[in-house]
Amino acid sequence: MRTWGPLTAICLGTFMLLLDVTIAVVALPDMARALDASLSDLQWVIDGYALALAALLLGVGAAADILGRRRVHVAGVVLFAVASLLCGLASGPGMLVAARGLQGVGAAAMFATTLPLLGSVYRGRQRSAALGVWGAVSGGAAAVGPVLGGLLTEGPGWRWIFFVNLPVSVASVWLTLRVVPESRGPRGMRIDWAGTAAFACFAGATTYGVVRACSDGWTAAVTTGSFAVAALAAVGFVLVEQRAAHPLLDLSLLRKPSFVGVMAGALAFNGVAFGVVPYLSIWMQTVLDMSPVRGGLTLLPMTGASVVVAILAGKLLHGVPARLTIGGGLLLVGSGAICQAVLDAGSAWTALVPGLVLVGTGTGFVSPAIAGAALAAVPPERAGMAGGAVNTVRQLGYALGVAVFGTVLTSRMRDTLPHDAAHTLAGGGAGALRGAYPEHTLRAAFAAGLDTASVAAGVTGMAAGALVLMLVRTPRPVAVPVEAPGETVAAPRG
Repeated sequence: MRTWGPLTAICLGTFMLLLDVTIAVVALPDMARALDASLSDLQWVIDGYALALAALLLGVGAAADILGRRRVHVAGVVLFAVASLLCGLASGPGMLVAARGLQGVGAAAMFATTLPLLGSVYRGRQRSAALGVWGAVSGGAAAVGPVLGGLLTEGPGWRWIFFVNLPVSVASVWLTLRVVPESRGPRGMRIDWAGTAAFACFAGATTYGVVRACSDGWTAAVTTGSFAVAALAAVGFVLVEQRAAHPLLDLSLLRKPSFVGVMAGALAFNGVAFGVVPYLSIWMQTVLDMSPVRGGLTLLPMTGASVVVAILAGKLLHGVPARLTIGGGLLLVGSGAICQAVLDAGSAWTALVPGLVLVGTGTGFVSPAIAGAALAAVPPERAGMAGGAVNTVRQLGYALGVAVFGTVLTSRMRDTLPHDAAHTLAGGGAGALRGAYPEHTLRAAFAAGLDTASVAAGVTGMAAGALVLMLVRTPRPVAVPVEAPGETVAAPRG
């Protein structure tokens, strides 16, 4: 227990917080029916969690270095548990979205402290083994999420996808307090609250603008106003980070093409790979009349391929440049998304299988390599900052992907259906429309929307893959003379 107890405690929290990124996807139609939720409500059920996690990850990580990582981690688990209870008790979509945002705050405190806590406990080979187990648990959470969500939704009900977090949280807190020692960062650190607030405002306003564009249009006052606020927040973030003694992000890193390439790839990756999945789940359950369990199982070609490829890539591709694994993986993800754009009114879910396998294969290449590539692109003293940044933009990319591709989906649907009918259909309300529109029309409209969203995702993934291949470079050793005549030592260039 003393040796592997800390790893068990930290992995419990990690599994729980990453599970909640995907577990809610297959429950969206049931949530919509139970709470009379609209499409934008469902988007915020997903995005509220991802946005809070992304917006606060860097700031909470800096706070944990000062206040104590174990203390912040435990506080995050407790907050996550309380928010999960509120999610399960939600009486309306507003309460559910607010509770999901609160869940994201707790998840940020947990996620920001996992790797520092592991690094403070384990050394040498034990650290490598611990990180390997942690990585496997992280990947497993994404794979298990849709299936477990389907089982719980079809069994005791969708509220239990949140209630199940409560006993796990109790076990995580008890074990963490018992076996994980407290640790802190270097003395003299300060929390960049202004930078945290500016980034959170930028991320939230951008996503809100895209979601409102879905319902009100791109030129609506609320949409343009949101983007204006996002632009001002971005300018404010840059100004704050230039003056901060301990910034969330050292802006000089953006002058490094490799770092910019990795961040662009990370931003696109989660959005392209997973941003259309909520709408696929809604289509399968409300148009094809599949059960939640079967809807979750249909995603196994993607999640299964991802896990298998990640394991094989870790063993067989050691030493392969990150630009090839990440850039090539993104090209696979993008091509897989495009291969899913084959639906019509008569399609079954099996038409998606080739595309899902390609997306999963690309994910298996990208996901294990992208954090290491971010660390390799910066000086060693900026490793913690780079690791936090790559996790932040991945979650932000997912939130933006759900919002953007939902807007693309409904825009295409409106070529066939009126505005309100398109939003009702995309939000899981096919049953309410069946008396007013022929079944063939509803199926054709949803299929056309999914095809267009998949093509948009695919083009984004292909562009991101090309950008990574162009910008990310592996540091080459440079011969540097040392005191002994005739000897050299390799040092990284750049």
